[in-house]
Amino acid sequence: MHLEYLDGPGFKQMFLGGAARLQARKQEINDLNVFPVPDGDTGTNMILTIQAAIQELKKDTDNSVNSLAKSISLGSLMGARGNSGVILSQLFRGFAKAVEGKEKISAPDFAKALQEGVDSAYRAVLKPVEGTMLTVAKDAATAATKAARRDKNIIFLLEKVVEQSLDTVNRTPGMLPVLKQAGVVDAGGKGVYYMYGGFLNVLVNPDYQVEEVVVTPEGEEREEKAVDAASLGDIEFIYCTEFIIKGQELSAGRLQDRLVDLGDSLLVVGEDTVLKVHIHTNSPGRVLEISTEAGTLHQIKIDNMLEQHQETRWSEQDAGGNGEPAVPAAGIGVITVASGEGFRELLTSMGVDAIIEGGQTMNPSTEDFLKEVERLPMGEILILPNNKNIILAAEQAKELSDKDIRVIPSKTIPQGIAALLCLNKVEQTLEENAKRMMGALLSVKTGQITLAVRDSKYNGHNISRGDYIGMHNGDLVVVGKTLEETLKALMETMVGEEDELITIYYGQDIAHEEALALVEELEENYADKEFEVYNGGQPLYQFVISIE
Repeated sequence: MHLEYLDGPGFKQMFLGGAARLQARKQEINDLNVFPVPDGDTGTNMILTIQAAIQELKKDTDNSVNSLAKSISLGSLMGARGNSGVILSQLFRGFAKAVEGKEKISAPDFAKALQEGVDSAYRAVLKPVEGTMLTVAKDAATAATKAARRDKNIIFLLEKVVEQSLDTVNRTPGMLPVLKQAGVVDAGGKGVYYMYGGFLNVLVNPDYQVEEVVVTPEGEEREEKAVDAASLGDIEFIYCTEFIIKGQELSAGRLQDRLVDLGDSLLVVGEDTVLKVHIHTNSPGRVLEISTEAGTLHQIKIDNMLEQHQETRWSEQDAGGNGEPAVPAAGIGVITVASGEGFRELLTSMGVDAIIEGGQTMNPSTEDFLKEVERLPMGEILILPNNKNIILAAEQAKELSDKDIRVIPSKTIPQGIAALLCLNKVEQTLEENAKRMMGALLSVKTGQITLAVRDSKYNGHNISRGDYIGMHNGDLVVVGKTLEETLKALMETMVGEEDELITIYYGQDIAHEEALALVEELEENYADKEFEVYNGGQPLYQFVISIE
């Protein structure tokens, strides 16, 4: 089969085919995760990211590859979850830039776009690691470039891309020792391979009913806060207004300045040819009128929030109830990620202004961060992700906002708490706070105990599903059959002579009395150490331990 050019409708079907294949293989990808811990699994994060892209894609009425690629880029950029989702969004972002202005694309165009995507993804990762989905995408782009030189057939190009992707995936254990130890290939790389395979499948089977198999994945497991109609009636700005602007030389900053006095919860993000706007206003007509001066409007959505029966996190009530527009003000705002009532109360008491519900299994998206950044009135923001799989999404939100933001790359709650102990909003600048908080991250050792969710082999341990596993600063070091056994063994690997304070946060599945009894036993073995016990209330992890 020969395909010299790919037009918009074909491009759209191809992308949906890739999404369908990824969705079908999601659990297989999740099961490739090296650690047998409950986390933001790779397959789930990738499909949630790609699903956000699909939502934008399906609303796009322009059938050019240029427009459709931009929709995919914008949707995935805002919906990116976890490291794998952010990298995927960057692959799409680079692709979209490479096909800008094109109604249809040729094989050389396709190859160049894949390479631009790889370049964008590598730039987004501070320390790229080979043997991951980055390597798979890079090798696939190289194969595409070679194929385009040999033949102008897009089908031939994708065949070589899929062939090379699988070959690289199978070689990832030789690049990363941790994969070899676990006896698995890289999960994100396998996801990229399946997505490219889905692209090819649709193009060689044009009658394939791809949309029937693109199933919306399960949504985030987050609690929605309910409010009554009376409280909604107090909202100052009634109409939640959202739309896309397309044009040339668009400026998010200029448009934001013109719209800021018309409401609150204003968000203007995107690039110079496409912007996404969200605002709560009493004058949606005026908002649209001003925006048409910048470009053409698409996907307009206006909702009367008084008629809604659940709270949106961007509500005026959440913003403080004063009815004032969210104009950046002096001062430093702090955003962090946490799960568990105890942790939320503790973090709030330490000066945190906004807490995004999330962590393991619930990786917030880039848009989740952007919503909180724009909701806070402060013009300077500190973000503490408290999870290594969330840092890239926070960094991406930083790049999309006009506010002055510093991401403190905390990988655990104890690291976040240690950083917050250095926070001084009154006497120190944003830069001074960020520097001190960064330095505090290494001052604490973190321990975590959870249950293995799958059989696995790692670092010499044979792990069965249901075993307790203990981790020290993210490294799996202890496996046990009982909680008490695992806790004691983990402490032996973590506690040093120079350590003074041991803080233990017990999770939602541990009773207060059980936690105290276990800690009393530990106090006998570490009589020279000071112990503190708190109810973190966190899910999934029986104990989170901080040692200083």
